[in-house]
Amino acid sequence: MQIATADAIALRIDAARRARPGGAVAFDGDGTLWSGDVGDDFFAAFLAKGRVEPAAVRAMLALARDHDVLTPAGGAALPVAIHDAYLAGRIPEERAYEMMAYACAGWPAVEVTAFAREVVQSGGLLARLHPETAKLVEWANRVGVEAFVVSASPRAVVVEAARALGFDAERVLAATAVEEEGVQCARVLVPIPYGEGKVERLTERIGARPLYAAFGDNVFDIPLLRLAEVGVAVRPKPRLLERAGDVPGLVELARA
Repeated sequence: MQIATADAIALRIDAARRARPGGAVAFDGDGTLWSGDVGDDFFAAFLAKGRVEPAAVRAMLALARDHDVLTPAGGAALPVAIHDAYLAGRIPEERAYEMMAYACAGWPAVEVTAFAREVVQSGGLLARLHPETAKLVEWANRVGVEAFVVSASPRAVVVEAARALGFDAERVLAATAVEEEGVQCARVLVPIPYGEGKVERLTERIGARPLYAAFGDNVFDIPLLRLAEVGVAVRPKPRLLERAGDVPGLVELARA
């Protein structure tokens, strides 16, 4: 796989936008814009808080039953048991990400937002930003190429994390729990931006506009990387490297 600098990739995007104006670029979040996983940070903080409301308990028990997973009947031990089952391969990754997105069901939405902000601030996100992708986000904003974050992590925490790079909430496409009358519900908008769901959610926003470049670090970013004119691997995980051939012309972004 060829390695390209941020400046070289910016030149390719610039050439594409001059040929076909009005397009966009898309970035995965965790592992791509920053190190670590803000979704995991959010879920760990949720477990530490131990506030699992009845609406979340009912949804989590239904998830466990669907996959024949024995769990406690409620309380903070319930999401821990489900997460452990996911890590053991007994619950699909996508279903686990959905559960993380609705974990705060029953909380007022304003409390979820405040909690997510707290998680990001306490997690030292600024020190975790990848300078090579941050440079490309800054360039896209400066020249007027619309940039999106497309992430399977819970929307509340991705919105707060993405603000550090200048993204507004409207350009964050993440796993989104439904809200009713200002309260988070125990269901999510499906598909979440995971695998092919990344393509579906982004396409809803940009329609037939060209996607000049997409940036990702893991195997479930492949559909998004394939959609773009230039697919860019950012500090790629082994699972993406194993399937790099599935993305024609995939390049690796040089570390800053």
